[in-house]
Amino acid sequence: MSDVGGIAAERLKSFVERIERLLEEQRGLQEDIKDVFAEAKGTGFDTKIMRQVIRLRKMDKADRQEQEAVLELYKEALGMVE
Repeated sequence: MSDVGGIAAERLKSFVERIERLLEEQRGLQEDIKDVFAEAKGTGFDTKIMRQVIRLRKMDKADRQEQEAVLELYKEALGMVE
């Protein structure tokens, strides 16, 4: 089973098994993240806002400023700014 139709079967199997292990780890981490959000919600934090803050923190400062400026412009155009 080392070479089937030009495919190195053992190498392919190794990649697939590694990906499967990583996906399993990812599922575990997703459960941990879900638990942390549930804990935060239980103490009164708004998890939707927390997710937005996390997304913003990942962004480059210039990109974040640009997005905020465009949002303000759209809000102004729709009469949502006081």
